[in-house]
Amino acid sequence: MILPDHWIRRMATEQGMIEPFVERESRNGVISFGLSSYGYDARVGNTFRIFHNVDSAVVDPKNFSRDSFVERTVSDSVIIPPNSFALAETVERFRIPRDVLVICVGKSTYARCGIIVNVTPLEPEWEGTVTLEFSNTTPLPAKIYAGEGACQFLFLKGESPCEVSYADRKGKYMHQTGVTLPRVE
Repeated sequence: MILPDHWIRRMATEQGMIEPFVERESRNGVISFGLSSYGYDARVGNTFRIFHNVDSAVVDPKNFSRDSFVERTVSDSVIIPPNSFALAETVERFRIPRDVLVICVGKSTYARCGIIVNVTPLEPEWEGTVTLEFSNTTPLPAKIYAGEGACQFLFLKGESPCEVSYADRKGKYMHQTGVTLPRVE
């Protein structure tokens, strides 16, 4: 079952599920963020890791090289080169309840510009800031706005709590902060 705005609000304000929490959708001159009917539109932070191929690096998830990207901290926006990719993090920190799985979908404003936002599911009892993956699928440079809406998180309640949560498994991305790179443990 997908969970509604009043459940998200209660869990955010009483249990700290989302911090900082924006109770109403903000949209005045910005890409919207905050609580929506059945989800929460998270903001992208201001630190980005933008992939490039200056050194002919190979992207290898088992042996990830920092030579694959450049890091930029920006005040308002960043440009992702054509047909390229960038990592960033959410402004918000999440604490997922044991009986909930969270999935992410992109914002239509970015999708209509050929910018895809991808996030793997936030598993039961996972905590941290979320690493966002932005793909610029166009042959043109694309702008991403720091501090504005990037994606929407949808909260799905399980029929019962899971037997083994992400915290129980001591998942490798637990309590991540900052833009977290891939790793195999």
